[in-house]
Formats: sequence, structure tokens, C-alpha cells
Amino acid sequence: MEEEKRSTAVTVVLLVICIVWSLPTIGLLVTSFRPEDDVSRTGWWTMVKDPSFTISNYRQVLAGKDFTYVNESGVEVTARTENLVRAFLNSVTVTVPAVVIPILIAAFAAYGFAWVYFPGRKLFFIIVVGLLVVPLQISLIPILRDYLALELTGSFLGIWLAHTGFGLPLAIYLMFNYISTIPRSILESAFIDGFTHFTIFTRLILPLSIPILASFAIFQFVWVWNDLLVAMVFLGTKRQVAVLTQRLFSMIGTLGQDYHLLTAGAFVSMVLPLIVFFSLQRFFVRGLLAGSVKY
Repeated sequence: MEEEKRSTAVTVVLLVICIVWSLPTIGLLVTSFRPEDDVSRTGWWTMVKDPSFTISNYRQVLAGKDFTYVNESGVEVTARTENLVRAFLNSVTVTVPAVVIPILIAAFAAYGFAWVYFPGRKLFFIIVVGLLVVPLQISLIPILRDYLALELTGSFLGIWLAHTGFGLPLAIYLMFNYISTIPRSILESAFIDGFTHFTIFTRLILPLSIPILASFAIFQFVWVWNDLLVAMVFLGTKRQVAVLTQRLFSMIGTLGQDYHLLTAGAFVSMVLPLIVFFSLQRFFVRGLLAGSVKY
């Protein structure tokens, strides 16, 4: 009886914590569907007494919003804000290669560290693990100087390389811990059958490593998709290559008074990461647990 009461109390406490933790997100979601006048006059919680919802906020964010201003000649001009569609596509263009490239490189490296014996193997692995504690912020300026010399700033190639370099240490560490747990007997049987290292890697290691690959893919995708600092440093202010986080940041300045549009834009940016997470979540916990044991 006491154990049941204790279990019920723990459940209630956890439920309350989840509700409190989710309240800001719920408030933003409700605000994104409320009319502009209601947002400026009342709080989101008033929708319980006076529910009024609209999808015009999302329509304006995705299609743009008309506004008027007075130019230098004193003439009133009507213009239209840039929508988020192009920025969304730019984010996809940046994120997908920035996830796939480090996964492939890290998988090859992890297999080499785990099952290919060569001089200095442990030393190189220690160096890779040591890079995990190096803050990426201290490397931005040196890399940017090299990019300026190579004319890579403002290009997708430059930011792909940057995200690949920043993500490789963690990827190699997680995948090494997973790949090194694969039974050695499987590899020995493959070698007896005449398989090369490359064949073993492509036909055995990669299929068996899907859980850890999916786990790191979630981490890398969410990090790159939500990144603002690296994008601002290496992509600059070019609107042609601006990603979603940059456009949302610029909306704070240009549409800071339109809070309802900012909330709608925030939820537009959440759609793809949620799809990726729920698509790969069945591998997530299994991959992390398997990648957290032994050297």
C-alpha cells in the first residue's frame, strides 16, 4: 500500500513538472494562432474565456506581409516583407549535408580506431576525445580568416565544412563506443570468408550501427538546424543564403512589434526537427545506451 502511494505521489509530481515545463511552449503555440489585436491587448491564457483563433499569422509568415513606409523623398511606399520559404529551404540545404558528411567520416574513423591496428591508434583517439572539451567559439576567428583567404565565406560549402569539423569529435567518440562492442567473432568470420575491411564496413558495420547513426543524426540535425552563431559567422548577411534562424533573428528587429508573427515563425522552424526526431526516436535510446559503455 505504501509503495502504491509513493508511486502515485511520484507520478503526480512528475506530471506537475511536465505541465509547468510545457507552459511557455503552450503559450507560444496559442499566441501563434491568436489575432494581432488580441495578442497586443490580452494574455494568451484569456483564450479559455474568449477563444478566438486564426491562421493568418502563419499565412503572413509563409507568404510575407504588406507594410507601408515613407521613403527619402517623402512618398509613402507599400512593400512586402520577405517570407520564410527561401530561408527554410536554405536551412534544409545547410543541415542535410552537415549531418550526412560527419556521419560518414566518423563511421569510417570509428571503425578504424576500433578494429584496424596501426601505430599511434590510441594516441590519435585520445586527441579526438580531447577535442570534445574545446569550445567551438574560440576557433571561429581563425577559421574565418582562412575562409576569407579561400573565399569560402557566404557559401554553403564553407558552413558544411565548419559543421562537419565541429561535429566530428562527438560523432567519432559515440560511434567508436558502439562499434567496438560488436562481437569480434563476426569480423573474424568475415575475414575468413575473404572480406576486406571496406566490405566488412559497408555490409556488416553500417547495418549493425543504425541505432547510433540515428542517435547522432538527431543530435547533429537539431544542433545545425537551430544554430545561429556559426551561420552568422560563415554565411554573413547575404539574404540569398540566410538560414531560418537568421531570418527569425532579423524579424526581431524588423517585426519586433508583431509578436504574433514571431511565434508563428518559431513554430514553422520546429516542424522539420520534430519530424526527424519522431522518425528516428525508436533508435534513439538504444543507440545512446549502446554508445555509452567501455573503451
